[in-house]
Amino acid sequence: MAAAREGQGQGRGRGRGREEQLLRDWESQQVELRKHVIDHNTEDWQNNEGFEGLERVGGVDLSFIKEDEVNACASLVVLSYPDLKVVYEECRMICLNAPYIPGFLAFRETPFLEEAVRRLQHKLPGLLPQVIFADGNGILHHREFGVACHLGVLTDLPCIGVAKNLLHVDGLEEKHLLKEKIKDLHERGKAFTITGISGKVLGMALKSCEKSTKPIYVSVGHRISLDTATRLTYSCCKYRVPEPIRQEDKRVATLSSAPHRNEAPERNKLATPGLQDQCSNPGVSNSNSRRAKIKNLD
Repeated sequence: MAAAREGQGQGRGRGRGREEQLLRDWESQQVELRKHVIDHNTEDWQNNEGFEGLERVGGVDLSFIKEDEVNACASLVVLSYPDLKVVYEECRMICLNAPYIPGFLAFRETPFLEEAVRRLQHKLPGLLPQVIFADGNGILHHREFGVACHLGVLTDLPCIGVAKNLLHVDGLEEKHLLKEKIKDLHERGKAFTITGISGKVLGMALKSCEKSTKPIYVSVGHRISLDTATRLTYSCCKYRVPEPIRQEDKRVATLSSAPHRNEAPERNKLATPGLQDQCSNPGVSNSNSRRAKIKNLD
């Protein structure tokens, strides 16, 4: 018995050691990749009021199977701009092979999102989005390198982080201070700067919808300024969440009716009339509570 307990203890110790090493490796990679983030405008269309020259905007996210933290759907949608019509969509079932660790969500999800962008770039380069909206954070992150930064640096595309909940970093835990500012967001389009106690500007809180009492939180991912990211996000909002993310959410939120995961084929299509509100991958839900908590941590 004593030997068995000792063996179990050694096993737990090795497990903790592997996780600690993984954290060190991931943190080192984040610090190195962070050096490549560009937090200013790099494209001509970003520098004019009406975004002339911008024709395609994308949205990406990864959505979990109900009651399953391993199988998920990686999705990419591309919309025309400024009319915001879906012109391309892909939903692909994947198996997550990295653990979820708070602050390191990108290492679990970004490889699959990057692959989706690369597939589109290879097959239909004319539909590659000129900017990507990520359902998560950019520099509004523990190490100023959230999923929007990670994806932007890896794909070298302009990327914007849009979060539904505020990530509590750099002193942003003082909720009562922010609540007063949020109360002052009376009109659609109003926003205020989110600044940490370090003095670093991390993002913007934007009232994107007249009927919503909750703002969304916009942060720089890559190759775009915060002001441009906020203006573009607002221009893409018909409702609270910008259309590239909302359309992606719609396509996976309708997939929870079928009980069998292996009935979910890959979806990879150009949008056609009637396709926008359909999806053929059953068994996936984008609204489970654990997913919402994860998004609030990263």
